Amino acid sequence: MEIIAKIHNDFPTRFAVPRQSGLVETVSTIVFEKKYRLKEALRGLEGYSHIWLIWSFHDLKRDRWEPTVRPPRLGGNTRMGVFATRSPYRPNPIGLSCVRLLGMSDEGELGTVLHVAGADLMDQTPILDIKPYLPYTDAHPEASSGFAGDVRDYALHVHFPDEMAAKVPEEKRETLRGILAQDPRPGYQRDAERVYGFLFSDFEIRFKVDGQELTVIEIQEAGNKNAGI
Repeated sequence: MEIIAKIHNDFPTRFAVPRQSGLVETVSTIVFEKKYRLKEALRGLEGYSHIWLIWSFHDLKRDRWEPTVRPPRLGGNTRMGVFATRSPYRPNPIGLSCVRLLGMSDEGELGTVLHVAGADLMDQTPILDIKPYLPYTDAHPEASSGFAGDVRDYALHVHFPDEMAAKVPEEKRETLRGILAQDPRPGYQRDAERVYGFLFSDFEIRFKVDGQELTVIEIQEAGNKNAGI
């Protein structure tokens, strides 16, 4: 398979990337590789409200897979079969995400780029294919969600002081609040005294979590975009 495009957004590291697509209205741009910057390849796509992204987990720290994994939302202590989860550690590290198509624009040498909302991909993730979402066949409201259904409404209460929120551009504040509400910590870390941090856009966000209460304690311009904390 060939990489057809890469996504660009405010997540330079995996830390704090939404756990599923559609949970947070993250805004991303999809830029096609030069070979695929052909307008005719996108003809008709503007008529769809949502699209599927098929992509590669390119930043994995290990290259092996196991038959069971520990889903973060179950606290990192309960093992489930890998095929009953969306863990990146799979026989083939391929991801599938449904995102909202906000629009397309002509960006000169970059060709036509796609603007999407709700992606759960980190910056520079390689995209292998794009397909339209068809609600009459892809949507199944009656479907059961297994153990994932028990935590689908999970959210923390976020304390985000106004003076700190003011440091973040207004158009990014609700996205950041949504990311925090979904609890970006690794599933096995529950220390109420520990200060956690991650990079979002041009900022380093630091916070604490006590029970279901998350408190933002510091926001500063990021000097290093290499890793979450």
